[in-house]
Amino acid sequence: MLNSMYSGISGLGANQKKLDVIGNNVANSGTTSFKSSSVTFQDSMYQSYKGASGPGLNLGGVNPSRVGMGVSIQSIVTNMAQGSLQPTGRPYDVAVDGTGYFIVAKGPEGGQIKVNADQSMTSTTLESFYTRDGSFKVDTKGNLLNSNGYRIMGYAISDGKGTSPVGGAVNYVDGESASLDAKQNELVPLKIPEVVKKDGKEVRIQGFSIENDGLIKAVLADGSTTVLGQVAMASFTNNEGLEQKGNNMYSPSANSGNPLARVGKYSSEVKLDSYDGDRTDNGKAYGQILNGFLEMSNVDLSAQFTDMIVATRSFQACGKIITTADEILQELVNLKR
Repeated sequence: MLNSMYSGISGLGANQKKLDVIGNNVANSGTTSFKSSSVTFQDSMYQSYKGASGPGLNLGGVNPSRVGMGVSIQSIVTNMAQGSLQPTGRPYDVAVDGTGYFIVAKGPEGGQIKVNADQSMTSTTLESFYTRDGSFKVDTKGNLLNSNGYRIMGYAISDGKGTSPVGGAVNYVDGESASLDAKQNELVPLKIPEVVKKDGKEVRIQGFSIENDGLIKAVLADGSTTVLGQVAMASFTNNEGLEQKGNNMYSPSANSGNPLARVGKYSSEVKLDSYDGDRTDNGKAYGQILNGFLEMSNVDLSAQFTDMIVATRSFQACGKIITTADEILQELVNLKR
């Protein structure tokens, strides 16, 4: 009798947790790049009343007799499928169409992230996170930031004459050059300033765009085109293993695998393995960056409302188990009268 009550209690707790997850999904149905979660259950331990026996000379075999002790949560799984892409027309908005995460970091302004020859990343000065939310902005210094003020990391680009960005300065790099090469061994904070240093003079930026490979190109007041840097991307072996940190950001966990950076742009005149160790071009494994778009939530409201009904009815059924067991116990107590 008491076992049935405790089984009902376990069902109440499990379905309450499922409703909590559904409520969070519905609340974030309009959140940029939000990934929905789902709950799976598993049966709990069993109490054995009769063991199994094999067939004998005169009798056949007997199956085991066991009574379950309730339900428990097996896992809470995050659906990392891509959400729909919505056009915004805003030049600072970008979305990833396919695999990959933007790399954001907090720490000293001159901090860097080292990219090793195997494309793994290490840093002693910056704390890095990963996000699909591409609603960027700039501050008064021209630093490219996410909505929470974290710096957007990327590659410095060189045309053989100048490199941009370098430290706090943004130098002119010929955007039409055929020898554009990224500094492959480090990621730096990106900038979109008001002016660019060209031939010792400051030339104002009239507009900019972010291309599919992440290159940030700007048109200057004199009509020339310059490259301000390249937005970096990272990927993981197990995306569902990422730890959600809030604010649309993730961090690696013990089961996600280490982040691997996308190789920066390089010209056909340069062998990729000439930078630092034996590198391979992994750019085709990453999605395209679309300027003027944002990735929306992948929450399916119709599915969430259906799951809500199922969880509610299951919760009510578990409550009915408890009240029914209570009524039977009351009858037993009344036998004493």
